[in-house]
Amino acid sequence: MSDSSNGSNGHAPEERLPGRQRRRFPGISSRAYEHPADRSALVALRKLSGFDTVFKALSGLLPERSLRLLFLSDSVRVGEQQFQHLHTMLLDACYVLDLPKVPPMYVTQDPQPNAMCIGLDEPVIVVTTGLVELLDEEEMRAVVGHEVGHALSGHAVYRTILLFLTNFAVKIAWIPLGNVAIMAIVTALREWFRKSELSADRAGLLAGQDVQASMRGLMKIAGGNHLHEMNVDAFLAQAEEYEAGGDLRDSVLKILNVLPRSHPFTTVRAAELKKWAASRDFQRIMDGHYPRREQDKDASVTDSFRESANHYAESVKASKDPLMGLVRDIAGGAGEFGGRLRDVFTGRPGGAGGGSPQDPGKDPGGPSEGGTA
Repeated sequence: MSDSSNGSNGHAPEERLPGRQRRRFPGISSRAYEHPADRSALVALRKLSGFDTVFKALSGLLPERSLRLLFLSDSVRVGEQQFQHLHTMLLDACYVLDLPKVPPMYVTQDPQPNAMCIGLDEPVIVVTTGLVELLDEEEMRAVVGHEVGHALSGHAVYRTILLFLTNFAVKIAWIPLGNVAIMAIVTALREWFRKSELSADRAGLLAGQDVQASMRGLMKIAGGNHLHEMNVDAFLAQAEEYEAGGDLRDSVLKILNVLPRSHPFTTVRAAELKKWAASRDFQRIMDGHYPRREQDKDASVTDSFRESANHYAESVKASKDPLMGLVRDIAGGAGEFGGRLRDVFTGRPGGAGGGSPQDPGKDPGGPSEGGTA
C-alpha cells in the first residue's frame, strides 16, 4: 500500500497521516464508488445540456448565501487554529480522494450527531458537536471522508435543492395540487438521496481505509457512545433480521417507514458497506484500477442505467424480504397468485420467501418446502 503522506497544502506528513499509511487515488472519478442507482442519475444529469446554467440561476433563488452567512456567524470554522484535528482529517480526505479544492468546514452546536454537505456554487461541510463528541479519530475520519465524497460527487447541489423543496412544500401545503406535485418530486429526490448516502459511505471507507472504524461509527450513531455494550457482528445481524423478518405486511411498513427519510436506516447502511468492502469492485479500487475523472465526459448514460437495472435485479434475486420473494414468484410465473398473496399477507407457510409451490401429487396438509426466512 502506497504512502499518501507526501501531499501538498503545506502540511507536514505526520500532521496529515499520523501513525499509518493510506493509499491515495489520483484523479479518481466519483463513479468509482457511487451506488449504481446514484451513479446512473448523476451521469444522466451531467449529460443534460445547460444543466450548470440552470443550477446557477437557481442559486439566486435558494437560501445558500444565507446559510453560508449563518455558519460563518454562528458556528466555528475548522482550520489551523480551531479544531485542528478535524482540519487535518479534512486535508487528508481531500488528498486521498484527490478533491482539487478543500471545502470550508464548520462545527455547529447541536447535541444531535449529524453531518452534511450543502451548497450550489461551492460545497460546505458542517458537523455537529454531538458527532464530534461521539466518535473517535478513525471513526470521525470516515465521516469526514463521507462528506468529501458528497462534495466530489456533486451531491451538495441536489441536497440543497431537496432542502429548499421540502421547505417550499410546507409553505404551499394549503394548495392541494401544488403540494402534491412538489411532494412527488421530494419523494423521488429522497429515494435518490438515500442511495447517495450509500455512495458517500463508500467514499468514507476509501478515505479512512478502516472498515472496522466505519462500522463502529455507524453503530455509535445508532446506539450512542456505549461501545463496550455493543458488538459489530450483532449489529449487522440486526440488518439481516430486518430484511428477512416478518411477512408482506412488514415489507409494506418498511417502505412507509423509509419514505420520509433522507438517509437509509443505520443497520442497512452498515450491511451495505460491509458487503461493498468485501467486493471485487472495492479491491480493484484499492489496487489502483478505477475510472478517472478525465473520462467522466465519455461515460455512457445507457450503460449506467443498465448497470443500475442489473443491480436492482440482482438485489431482488438475492433479497430475503417477503415482498421481494413475491416479486420473484410473479416474475417466475408462479401459479395461484391470489392464494399466495393471501398467504404472504397473513404470514402462513408457503407465502413469498417460502420456497416453491407444492407438487400437485403431494398431500396439501403436509409440511411446506421452506420457511419465511
